[in-house]
Amino acid sequence: MTLTPAHEVTTAPVVALGLLGGFITARESGFRPLGGLVLAAAGVLAGRTTLATRGPGMTVALAALYVLGFGASHPLAKKIGGWPSVLSVTAVSMAAQHLLVDRHRRR
Repeated sequence: MTLTPAHEVTTAPVVALGLLGGFITARESGFRPLGGLVLAAAGVLAGRTTLATRGPGMTVALAALYVLGFGASHPLAKKIGGWPSVLSVTAVSMAAQHLLVDRHRRR
């Protein structure tokens, strides 16, 4: 099995997969660590491209946004509900990835 070269991966959908897929996996399986595994795997894949494209500083910044968004979705869910919360933090992370990474990838 060969991974797609890092500079060819579009990260915004990968981030969406991690946040939305992690939420759905945890919710439907009833096993939160499984959702965390989906979240982590997508984060590593997006981070690989970010590192190759934009360097370590941007990788750390966007990884922090991803993890903080995940963390913020929990208290936010108590105010606006689970789905609106997850969709909101996903939209922010996707927009950041698109603007700061995907637009700078080699094609």
